[in-house]
Parts: sequence; C-alpha cells; structure tokens
Amino acid sequence: MAILNQSITLVTGAGGFIGSHLVEQLLSRGVKVRAFIKYNSRHDIGLLKIISQRNRNNLEIIEGDLRDPQALIRATQKCNIVFHLGALVSIPYSYLYPGEVIETNLTGTYNVLSACKKNGVNRVIQTSTSEVYGTAQYIPIDEKHPLRGQSPYSASKIGAEKLAESFYCSYALPVVILRPFNTYGPRQTTRAIIPTIISQAIKNEKIKLGNIETTRDFTYVIDTVMGFIKAATAENVEGKTINLGTGRETSIRELIKIILEMVNCKSEIVSDLSRIRPNNSEVMRLVSDNSYAHTILGWKPKYSLEEGIELTIKWIKDNYQQYSEFYLT
Repeated sequence: MAILNQSITLVTGAGGFIGSHLVEQLLSRGVKVRAFIKYNSRHDIGLLKIISQRNRNNLEIIEGDLRDPQALIRATQKCNIVFHLGALVSIPYSYLYPGEVIETNLTGTYNVLSACKKNGVNRVIQTSTSEVYGTAQYIPIDEKHPLRGQSPYSASKIGAEKLAESFYCSYALPVVILRPFNTYGPRQTTRAIIPTIISQAIKNEKIKLGNIETTRDFTYVIDTVMGFIKAATAENVEGKTINLGTGRETSIRELIKIILEMVNCKSEIVSDLSRIRPNNSEVMRLVSDNSYAHTILGWKPKYSLEEGIELTIKWIKDNYQQYSEFYLT
C-alpha cells in the first residue's frame, strides 16, 4: 500500500481545475507535494495561485512539459506517489489540432510512466475520462463497457489508458486507472458546460449552448478528488480501472432548468452552432455504475448535483471580478 505522507507526492497538471483541488486537499493533510505545471514565459502557475499562502509550505512547483522525458525523470525523483492529471482536455481543440493532443496525452503519459518506472515510484494514478466509453451502449456504464474513440481527445485517453495497463502488465508498475465522469465545481472555466450556463445566467444573457438533449453524470470536484486520494492509499488496487461518478443521469436541458432557478434567471436558450459537435462525435449518454469504486475504494459521492451547483454558483459570484477571464463566454 502506498502512503501519502511518505516522501514526496507528484501531481502533473497541478495548475488545472481538478489538479489544483487535489493539490489543496493533499497539502491540507500535511503531504509534501511537487506540482508539475507546463512552463510559460510568465511563470504563471495557473489555478495554484488561488491556494492560500498558508497552505503552501509543503508545495514545490516544477515547470516543464509532459512531452520532455527528462523533465519527467527530474520531476519523479524521490516520489512515492504520482497523480498524472496533466493533459490537453478540450474536445473541440482536439478536432482542430489532434496531433498536439495525441502527443501531449499519449506521448506525455508514456514519459510519465517511463520516469516512474526508472525512479521506482510506488503508485501511479492514471487519469482517464468517461469520454473513453463514447455514447452508452447500456446504462449504467460499468468498467467492462466497450471503449469507443468518438473524438481525437477520447482516442488519446484510450491510448494513454492502454499504455498504463501495459506498464502494469509488462513491468509490474503499480498503476491505478481512474475514469472520472463529468467533474464540475469552483475554478472550472467556461470550457465546461456548468460554468458556461452559470456565467451567462448571472449576466442575464441569452444562454448560448450546443446540443441540450445529451445526458451526463455530473460529479462535484471534491468528490472526484477524494476518489483520487482513496485510489492512492487503498490496498490491492494495482492494475485496476475504476469509475468515479454519481450514478445520476442528467440532461443538459434539466441542468439548465436547475441553474436558472437557482440564479433566478429567465434568459432565453439559444442554439450556438459553434458549440455543436460533429454528429458521429457527439456522446449522447453517459451515466456511471460506481459500485466498483464503492467496493474496492470505499468511495461514494457526498454532494448532490444541487448542492454542488449551489457551491459553484457562490464561488463564481464571489470571484467573478477577480477571475473574470474564466467566465467571458
């Protein structure tokens, strides 16, 4: 069993939405965290800047690129646990630049796994996505559901999963693969559907969206992060693949209704063609079977969709001016 407070824990993609919440939760538990973020000339540490200064005593930040194997070898030195969250996550971006997405998500994962193997890391948490399932062939979706790459992004994550699986089978690298369903919450940008709706509703603008008949399994970010932490510390989970979702299926139409009622907004819903995916690429239904996570990790989501949305609305309202660049839809 890996132990969180032993040696150093690395988080790739630490400056992102889920990554920053994970770093914050680890630091609150006294864990020494090494945060790997993509280098930029501004030395912008992303969402890590939101974390309170008093919680940063055990935080080390390393800048680099997942596509650079030497950067990962350096980053994983003396690490006990590695949470690999770093990725290019936008599906629309993957339509435009599939090569970059594949190189970052697939080659980047290979570099992480190779570095962990070289440096003797005790456990690797590989972050996948519910998008690997494509449109549900049956519901709820369990871990045995067939995989289907309906976008270059989802294909890159399927490939990354299989690389992680191969390192477990071939080299006994202790890997756990997690498939979070649609995670949402404070700090998420309007790349995602919930902050998109909230930000437009707060401004009493027309709600411009793509397909509103699709369904998703929305999981509050703290629940997702707790699944990651449990996967890092549970016994006998190496080589396993585990869903992290609520088991509740919600259509985008229903989601709009919930949010508009909470914000007290009566805005018109408008179809935005730029937000509609190609027909064969659109994932129509996603809802998880989370029973395996409960059995093997003792994990269950604590936040209802309504509770999570209420907390997200409050955060966006409280931080709208300071982080308005996130919410300019």
